[in-house]
Amino acid sequence: MKRKWKITLFIVISLTAIVGVLAGIRISQRGIVTVQTGRAFRQDIASVVTASGEIKPRNYVNIGANVMGRIISLEVAEGDRVRKNQVVARLEAVQAEADVQAQQANLRSAEAESAAAEAAVQAQNENLKTAQASIDRAKAELERARLDFSRAEQLFKEKLIAQQEFDTKKANYDALMAALREAEARFSQLKAQKQQTEAQLAVSQRRVSQIQATLRRFSDVLQKHNAISPIDGVVTNLPVRVGETVVPGIQNSPASLIMTIADMSLITAEVKVDETDIVNVKLGQEADITIDAMPNRVFKGRVIEIGNTAILRSTGLAASQSAISSQEAKDFKVVVALDNPPEDIRPGLSCTAKVTTATRQQALTIPIQALTVRQKGDLEPKKEGVQAATQPDPVAERAKREEVQGVFVVQGDRAVFRQVETGITGATDIEVLSGLKEGDEIVTGSYKVIRTLRNDTRIKVDNKSPAKAES
Repeated sequence: MKRKWKITLFIVISLTAIVGVLAGIRISQRGIVTVQTGRAFRQDIASVVTASGEIKPRNYVNIGANVMGRIISLEVAEGDRVRKNQVVARLEAVQAEADVQAQQANLRSAEAESAAAEAAVQAQNENLKTAQASIDRAKAELERARLDFSRAEQLFKEKLIAQQEFDTKKANYDALMAALREAEARFSQLKAQKQQTEAQLAVSQRRVSQIQATLRRFSDVLQKHNAISPIDGVVTNLPVRVGETVVPGIQNSPASLIMTIADMSLITAEVKVDETDIVNVKLGQEADITIDAMPNRVFKGRVIEIGNTAILRSTGLAASQSAISSQEAKDFKVVVALDNPPEDIRPGLSCTAKVTTATRQQALTIPIQALTVRQKGDLEPKKEGVQAATQPDPVAERAKREEVQGVFVVQGDRAVFRQVETGITGATDIEVLSGLKEGDEIVTGSYKVIRTLRNDTRIKVDNKSPAKAES
């Protein structure tokens, strides 16, 4: 019986000792937080901005209808290459052709009248020259007759010639005087006729000019019945068929678009970059483009255009065009030119561009998840026995609420918060400019621990067990 009590007493004492040891261990570990750690180390790092969009040619033209009409012929098919100023489609133009032909006939008639009037003016110029010559000849003969008459008059006064001879000289002089007046009258008549003919010529020339202007207008209307390519390129969209009717002047209407011609010499990826990343994107930066339709292929490119207008993500409209002032997310258009696009690439293919905005060689880095923020007031050591002031200082309170970024550095068995200054951000790591040195051990997990960990907390490092998945 005594042996039985001894065994029972031994078991009770042993259990009490075990419970005491376990309780002591639990008490000693109270307040200890299990963490995962890593070290600050140097590596090459690149900051990348990722954005999605679609493949587009740099230059493309939507050819619309300039007049209303029925398509009577399509000179090209989708995928065909076209040249600048090539006719790619024709519209019905019966009325326009009739107007042009009528004006051409009117122009020929007016030009014939003008030519006849011009020929008449030239003939009258010749007649005027002949009349002027007659006047000059009559003046010369009149001068000769005047001299003969003067001599005869002198001789008649001296009784040296007979009356008959004197009368003959006088009659000859009077006849030549009348002939001169007749020639001058004829010249004046021809001159008046010429002026009248010149007026008719001016009227004919004005009529020719008027008909030519009307013909140009009708010819322009007729020309608009032909769709002409303004660039060299490829037909990438042909939504119409022969026999359909197209109408002009209606934006975004299927009935106003005949075809789209794209210049495939420069292919771009037009992507939308988030507003938080656009400040890091610069012209000339290199980019890697992947196309969903061409898996396992990466194409090189460079940024050639950065949009200045924010685009609402929900509507795709410019923020300045939206009537509703919203705080929703916005994007900016960025155009990346592909260096060597494949021949089988097509406009409209979905793509993703990764723009390298900055690179660093052998930069001091830490994992992104190790970086956290704390208020300055939470980092100050607690002072025991000091009562709070009845009227706290507002400036001091604002200073305590100021947030600083940093990491928790492992010092012995404690995690001490240290403020750091960061640089560029890579895919999983971030550059540290100041606050750490290479080899420093820092707390990297778990996310819940880093979010709630306090300064100068006792920690236990356990890098063997994986961090528990957290939402």
